Amino acid sequence: MTEFDPEKFEDKYVHYFEELETAYSNAYQNLHGRYDSEVLRGIDRQVLSESEPVYEGDGEFRVVLPDDASERAESLPGDRETFDTVLTAFTDNIEAELRRLFGFDS
Repeated sequence: MTEFDPEKFEDKYVHYFEELETAYSNAYQNLHGRYDSEVLRGIDRQVLSESEPVYEGDGEFRVVLPDDASERAESLPGDRETFDTVLTAFTDNIEAELRRLFGFDS
């Protein structure tokens, strides 16, 4: 577990790059096998690669998606409902992994 400093999270890619990579990777692995791998991989590469994790305070994180996430969905396999379901599960998992990695889950 990494000691978390909210002020350092403002410059997260300098101070917490490994933890961010781990959170995104763990979230992917948690969902692998539960959802279509092409949709999961597409969301990872085309949407979440441009996302921004934000610390909200009180141990809560939020994943901010790129403004054109909906347009990016159009190039992925599957329908819009599938995209929304997988994207929500993926971001929820990332947020949970960040809480876990930084010791906010008891």
